[in-house]
Amino acid sequence: MKHLLYYNGNWLESDGNDSISVLNPANGEILDQITYATATDMEKIIMSADKGFEIWSNLTAEERCDYLERLYDLVMAEKEDLARILTKENGKPYPEALGEIYYGASFLKWYSEEGKRINGEIIPASQVNKRILVRKQPVGIVYGITPWNFPFAMITRKLAPALAAGCSFIVKPSEETPLTAIKFFELVHRVGFPPGVVNCVTADAKKITEVVMNSSKVRKITFTGSTQVGKLLMKQAADTVKQISLELGGHAPFIVFEDADIDKAVEGTIASKFRNCGQVCIATNRVLVHEKVKDIYLRKLTEAVLKLKIGDGFEDQVKLGPIINHKGFEKIMDHIEDAKAKGGNIVVGGRRIDSNPSSYFIEPTIIDRVTEEMKMLQEETFGPVIPIITFKSDEEAINIANNTPYGLAAYFFTESVSRGFRVSEKLDYGIVGFNTGSPSTAQAPFGGFKESGLGREGGHFGIEEFLETKYVCLEI
Repeated sequence: MKHLLYYNGNWLESDGNDSISVLNPANGEILDQITYATATDMEKIIMSADKGFEIWSNLTAEERCDYLERLYDLVMAEKEDLARILTKENGKPYPEALGEIYYGASFLKWYSEEGKRINGEIIPASQVNKRILVRKQPVGIVYGITPWNFPFAMITRKLAPALAAGCSFIVKPSEETPLTAIKFFELVHRVGFPPGVVNCVTADAKKITEVVMNSSKVRKITFTGSTQVGKLLMKQAADTVKQISLELGGHAPFIVFEDADIDKAVEGTIASKFRNCGQVCIATNRVLVHEKVKDIYLRKLTEAVLKLKIGDGFEDQVKLGPIINHKGFEKIMDHIEDAKAKGGNIVVGGRRIDSNPSSYFIEPTIIDRVTEEMKMLQEETFGPVIPIITFKSDEEAINIANNTPYGLAAYFFTESVSRGFRVSEKLDYGIVGFNTGSPSTAQAPFGGFKESGLGREGGHFGIEEFLETKYVCLEI
């Protein structure tokens, strides 16, 4: 079936004939065919969003938030269907997919409330005949580009605050996982948003990005993806001085200090590393463990990893699904082979476990004796691989952790509150997990330092990304 584009409040046909097959990464099965938009389609969608913005921005905050509340209710009613579609096209285990639906829906719920709390200010003036007023207003049309690894939550984490702020919204989901977005927009349609307020375009990004970036009507870009693409978008946004939010790559360290609760640290490692088979921007990329506790940590971690079942996401007790595609698989295997060639010790895993040439399952892997010249310490592996490094002092651990151009997420485990405060303040990361491997939540700011991005998503911080500040000076 060919899916239509969603804009102007309806499913409409593309001007072109291009389409792409959506595959199940667990077995290579073709799930569906989707329509690709043309540049002309994109121009129509921007016009639709512009008309939608005029309507939407003039509604009261309470009216806008009522729409989000109804959308949340529909998502909760359809959560199982959404999760099944997500597992089919992404590969993550069904319970994990269902967890993503709950997580994604939490942003709809949060911003259905937070949108009512956009406040201005009255500032005391320096002259008796003047008044200083500050108000917040929506930035305008927002264009969101979302990745395949969280095909539902990355849409709602951008869409919900944008709508709550009064912006109209266009989303381009990943071509790897568009079916979850299409199902979600069926629910959007049922809510009955005014025409043009919410729009969904499936397309080859290269064919429509130029239209978006050249449009003076699109005032905000929000992107989750690679640092390389993020830098390109920054350059392209410069010509029309668009606002831009970027959630980019990471290289998260996971530090286990000598006074850590080892069982808790192992549990945190599993949570932060193997969710979505390691294909997560905030996933642990390297474990730094104090030399005094390395042996016991490594033994307990190995025992836990050997219990993980990998397979089709609908199989009972499966904890790890497939790698999304051949390109991702090849990179992971290249990192493993590179580490082996340079003296790394494969403690467990390291092999492909399925002979089906159309699917890519890799054993959960632990590699000891990892050194800085190995690729996995220079690049984001984005797979189920744990490199192990030892350290002797807090300062050494912090220096190793910060020795990267990335700064998205970091984790550490210690039972010392004093050490915890010192370390959390020294780590150059936007997100720090202190004795937890699962820090993400709707009410907290999500984003990185350095080349891991700009701006924040989540909480009241997230809605500010979609607002302009206007100063009004009144002389009386």
